[in-house]
Amino acid sequence: MLSKSSKYAIRAVLYLSIHSSEENKYNPKEVADSINIPAPFLAKTLQVLTKRNLISSTKGRNGGFYLTNENRLNNLGSIVESIDGLDKFNDCLLGLPICSNENPCPIHHVVAPLKKKLINELTHKTIEKLAKEVSVGKTHIFL
Repeated sequence: MLSKSSKYAIRAVLYLSIHSSEENKYNPKEVADSINIPAPFLAKTLQVLTKRNLISSTKGRNGGFYLTNENRLNNLGSIVESIDGLDKFNDCLLGLPICSNENPCPIHHVVAPLKKKLINELTHKTIEKLAKEVSVGKTHIFL
């Protein structure tokens, strides 16, 4: 359901949430190398997230990307929305032009509750909460 761009963005933001601060900034290559994703692709993604005020950055010799405490209070849904939009969660998984509770595709009633749960998780869990889960080993973002 998530595009590669959204997946990379989420992983990068969680990495920055764990490792960065206003004193400790990262360039896209450092982040990309740490989480094993393409650096040029990530650089563009981080710029989009910065423009949307989901992450922070400074230019110059000691510049780079980082998360403030305020950035950490955003949710993952805001990241996905910035990269792909949230409309894709309304699309039929089989690609049918019309799919709803009133006019369901063959797997609509199986997929609809999963989509609802995913949207709920993306919009209610903060970056900070998910980063803590990674920090304590409950989940992971790199191998």
